[in-house]
Amino acid sequence: MRTFSLKIHHLFLCRYLPIVGLLLLGSSVCALELKGALSQGGMLVGRVSPGTIVTLMERKITVDNDGTFVFGLGRNAPPEIKLVTSNGKGEEEYHIFAVTQREYREQRVDGVPQKTVTPPAEVLERIRREAALVKQARKGDSSLQDFQVGFVKPLEGPITGVYGSRRVYNGTPGRPHYGLDIAAPTGTEVYAPAPGIVKLAHEDMFYSGGTLIVDHGQGVSSTFIHLSEVIATPGQRIETGDLIARVGATGRATGPHLDWRINWFDVRLDPDLVLKNFPSVETTILDQ
Repeated sequence: MRTFSLKIHHLFLCRYLPIVGLLLLGSSVCALELKGALSQGGMLVGRVSPGTIVTLMERKITVDNDGTFVFGLGRNAPPEIKLVTSNGKGEEEYHIFAVTQREYREQRVDGVPQKTVTPPAEVLERIRREAALVKQARKGDSSLQDFQVGFVKPLEGPITGVYGSRRVYNGTPGRPHYGLDIAAPTGTEVYAPAPGIVKLAHEDMFYSGGTLIVDHGQGVSSTFIHLSEVIATPGQRIETGDLIARVGATGRATGPHLDWRINWFDVRLDPDLVLKNFPSVETTILDQ
């Protein structure tokens, strides 16, 4: 897996191949720095001169007043991406990056409630309503920069599910898995992996059971599902290590575990990659 810290200074069109370390070129319209994993599922944090306009594959990215921005690459991100920087005076630079393509394993999950595999008609409206709540919670583009603090695991335990795996539930193919599953007994404490503001706290969603979503800023959010108890409340400010929930087996689950997910708006990221590339100064949760 390629991880890098990259600084770019002049180009009109340049193609970046797999690289580790620092790349320096001459003067430019818009100096660019990037840190993270150029990989499917990766999160990247960048910096440009304040006032610079940044666009990723035709999608405009929010740039903070100090020039900081963040974006993510989804499970099926293409082999190359184009990042465009502009100074707003008609001068643009095109940055072409190679993206590591991953192979995802298949994971068969048997024993989940059959109604969560083939839901009856009477719950479809509930499913749509809850999906809209989650979408709204992840939609916000706040000015928080808590993602820059870094991340720690919200609890310790065996890893029983990984990002990107192709899921087969009770013999029926389902959507890929987008989280990091950490097994632990029901009631085990779940701690905040990074600071942020609680955007959604729901006791019982059809698929995800007890559900909590925390905004870390500029579209980056954490989602915690299958919870037996949601402790944090909407609008609450939390810090790394705060107790926010307890492990459960609610929703579509075969046993107690935490499913922790990270998003950049609607783009689903790999929590394991985020942990490796953006570790918190707190390497463990105290008293866990």
